[in-house]
Amino acid sequence: MADFLWQGCAVPGDRLYDVDLNVWVRFEGESAVIGMTDVAQTMGGRMVQVSWRRTGKVFARGRPVAIIESAKWVGPFPTPLTGELTDVNEAGFAADIAIANRDPYGAGWMARIRPTMLGAERGHLLPAPEAFERYRALIDERGIRCFRCAE
Repeated sequence: MADFLWQGCAVPGDRLYDVDLNVWVRFEGESAVIGMTDVAQTMGGRMVQVSWRRTGKVFARGRPVAIIESAKWVGPFPTPLTGELTDVNEAGFAADIAIANRDPYGAGWMARIRPTMLGAERGHLLPAPEAFERYRALIDERGIRCFRCAE
């Protein structure tokens, strides 16, 4: 599936997006790997700290599975799906706090969720072409230019 790019902001074609929450989703079996979008990491700026929620708990859609502190912002990283938090990328962020600023769609993933209400909530997730159109409008409206932190 094709990737999309606008003003330096990438929207990979191999995943789904909750544009309202600025979160991407990639399904792996019964789990959903989730992370922040390129637009989200750019708007937040370079990360300086992440506080993780405990795995094994169930979180409702929109509830934070982590709290992110960046150079510009402190706030929640919400789950786009209700489900059990099964894993967080604590080790990746401990090794490189800016990992999501460098690689938001790969090594900078945030968490894994085992969805429990996927049928009811899947409608919030957009395929890449639709998400790209919404992001392109947002990028133009706010004058966003995506960047990745250098080594």
